[in-house]
Amino acid sequence: MSKRILIVGATGTVGRALVHQIAGRHEVIPVGRTRGDYQVDITDSASIRAVFDKLGKVDAIVSVTGDLHFGPLAEMTTEQFRIGLNSKLLGQVALALIGQHFLNDGGSITLTAGTVSDEPIRFGANASTVNAALEGFVRGAAVELARGIRINAVSPSVLEESMSSFGPFFPGIEPVPAVASRSAMFEA
Repeated sequence: MSKRILIVGATGTVGRALVHQIAGRHEVIPVGRTRGDYQVDITDSASIRAVFDKLGKVDAIVSVTGDLHFGPLAEMTTEQFRIGLNSKLLGQVALALIGQHFLNDGGSITLTAGTVSDEPIRFGANASTVNAALEGFVRGAAVELARGIRINAVSPSVLEESMSSFGPFFPGIEPVPAVASRSAMFEA
């Protein structure tokens, strides 16, 4: 049975792979920050609400978006640390809080954390904090959601497609292709 799936971050590396994987089997609604069929700023609740008001009910919300700051802790400013808090953490939390009201009964919310919540890396204090907090939110929210709605967080490793940007932060970590991550992302 075809589902109506909202993918926030659909124009990014994982998002494009996910859209490609499920587009033939489901109605995919791609949302990006500046591209896609719809645009949303996940750091702005009014922007999130406006997208849902346009779209109406969906069967699933998948978030593969959110900015983080990578850099030496000794040089990190509170403003840099807030990048991850405001975007990847609070942005995805806002997406879930608002989105739950636009999900059909039995729907699902999938948020994206990351492997560094369990396996911290040098220069990744912001990412470790944000991902661990996001997983905590999901655990807490899961016990309260009604109408059979499910919520999950997936924690992919660094992607082969992202190694040129993030590889130096993940020495010794074996990257995975977005192809492998995309199916795990949806089935979580």
